Amino acid sequence: MMLSRTAARSALGARATSTATAFIARPSVSLYAASRWSRGMAKDNKQQQSQRFSRPQNSPSPAPKASVRPAAPNPTPTPSSTSTSTSSPGPTSKPVEPKTPTPPAAEQETAEKLAAEEKEEEFVPDLSKLPDLTQGIPSTLEYETAGSNKSSMPPLEEEEASSTSPGGAGGGGRSKGELPASAYVSSTERNRQWWTRALLAAMGASVVGGTAYLGRNWEEDEKSQHPEVPNGWGFGLWWNRVRARLGETVTYYQEPAFEKLLPDPDPSFERPYTLCISLEDMLIHSEWTREHGWRVAKRPGVDYFLHYLSQYYEIVLFTSVPFSIAEPVVRKLDPYRFIMWPLYREATKYKDGEVIKDLSYLNRDLSKVIIIDTNAQHVREQPENAIILPKWKGDAKDAELVSLVPFLEFIHTMQYEDVRKVLKSFEGTHIPSEFARREAIARAEHNKLVASKRGKAAGGGGLGWLSSHLGLKPSNMSMMVSPEGEETPQEAFAKGKMLQDIARERGLRNYLMLEEQIRENGEKWLKEEQEMQEKAQKEMMKGMQKSMFGWFGGSADESNRDEPEKKA
Repeated sequence: MMLSRTAARSALGARATSTATAFIARPSVSLYAASRWSRGMAKDNKQQQSQRFSRPQNSPSPAPKASVRPAAPNPTPTPSSTSTSTSSPGPTSKPVEPKTPTPPAAEQETAEKLAAEEKEEEFVPDLSKLPDLTQGIPSTLEYETAGSNKSSMPPLEEEEASSTSPGGAGGGGRSKGELPASAYVSSTERNRQWWTRALLAAMGASVVGGTAYLGRNWEEDEKSQHPEVPNGWGFGLWWNRVRARLGETVTYYQEPAFEKLLPDPDPSFERPYTLCISLEDMLIHSEWTREHGWRVAKRPGVDYFLHYLSQYYEIVLFTSVPFSIAEPVVRKLDPYRFIMWPLYREATKYKDGEVIKDLSYLNRDLSKVIIIDTNAQHVREQPENAIILPKWKGDAKDAELVSLVPFLEFIHTMQYEDVRKVLKSFEGTHIPSEFARREAIARAEHNKLVASKRGKAAGGGGLGWLSSHLGLKPSNMSMMVSPEGEETPQEAFAKGKMLQDIARERGLRNYLMLEEQIRENGEKWLKEEQEMQEKAQKEMMKGMQKSMFGWFGGSADESNRDEPEKKA
């Protein structure tokens, strides 16, 4: 019995000894585990930081890559880590013998392995692979719809492999998981693009349809205007009709506003000749200075020119200035309306990049039309009807315009059938000077006849010599009939007067009578004209109101019905 107890105690002592030995070896193992745990925590923190910089917040993070670490060998406890701890259930325990210390080579190998692992676990974020946020935050709709049946997002290994593949981001293509370019387009931009395509398609369809419609056959009224382009369904005939109609459309904007710029002549106030005059640098001169701004000057003798020639000519203002600019100037320049018909830029023709005053649209016989202008290009369509004057630059002593009055008066006096022949005989000369020279020659011959006391020959010679020396032949001598109270042409010729002298005396007498009437009744005429304009404006406003109330179902006549009765 004693032996058995002794054997048991020895067995317990041996067990305690092995337990103590295990405890002595465990401190080194626990230290190794603690170091491994701290390195694992540092690795997790680094991975979280790298994911924070390398992936957007709204994109799902892939499952972390499982890393397999080799099991470190159980290090042999060093003498410094050996402790003498005894644990024995029995009353006595045997001291534990220390084991052989671990050689330095094993510790160095273990440290190198740990350093290599830490170096492999270090991660530097690649900022060049950050997503492009200039087009807004990418949507996750593609992930939600495509991966709704998947429990997790694609792993990180697949994303890295796709980024390094030839078709990935490194190869110039779209990496797996990236959204297409259309995902960054807003709905407003999509609508704008759709409407743009729709409008372009509509415009293309309208151009094609309009071109096809232009090639239709001529109507009855169009057929007579285009006899050179017959009807037919051939491609050539169709294309010729298209070109003809397109040409008419373009011509509409280049031709004058009306085919007849002037109404038909009024027999009660008909003048045998039409005189067209320009406005800019002829009747007025406009200039701008820093001290005064824009100023408009009236040419000397304009009033006399208009008032005197109005008894012989139908005066038409033909200017290239637009209506909105020229109309106020004309109304102030000619308040008594001696200019019968003002024509503005809208009545001109545009050709070869220039404005042209085409007299063929005047609705007048060109053999009885004279135009005075300061620009030869404006009258290049009918240069034989034109008198070109130098531009007036504001000289207060200018008399060029007034010097033309005797010549124009002579044309009316002689009643020539074609004024173009008259102007042709003065071509290349200064008309006032040449006319004065020819008139002086005719007067000298007339004085010789009067001096020879041959009254009859003098009468005929004065008329014949006047026309022959001027190179012209009269067709109607209206001045031969004198009104009551005036001397006859024979009496005037006997006194040494020529036919032109008789015409000037009569014209001057009419001019003085006209000026007297203007002084007496000028204000009254202007007031009546203003009242007529106001009345016309009121009638126009009533018509506009009537049409407007008619659209809304009302009537403007009821509100204005009692107005004439109140005035009465």
